[in-house]
Amino acid sequence: MPNSKEEVISFKAGPALANSLKRLPNRSKFIRQAILHALDQVCPLCQGSGSLSMDQHNHWNEFAKHHTVRECTTCGSLHLVCAADGAARDGSSRRRPG
Repeated sequence: MPNSKEEVISFKAGPALANSLKRLPNRSKFIRQAILHALDQVCPLCQGSGSLSMDQHNHWNEFAKHHTVRECTTCGSLHLVCAADGAARDGSSRRRPG
């Protein structure tokens, strides 16, 4: 197995962020964990860009023909519901995707 070396990556931070990070006992660990957590939360379609390409939009429109976006009445989170599953079992309110 090849020797895997860690790579140093740097970024610019404003004074307030830099001062906050300086107070952490292990800022490298904190930053790594924060980045990994953020990457786990990235939208699977836009990959964090915040917008869809025309091809992705076309795929989404096809998907949306058989799915709706609903708001959970328990936690308030939006989630996808497949039309094949019938009415939402949690009493979610319906929203049109897109």
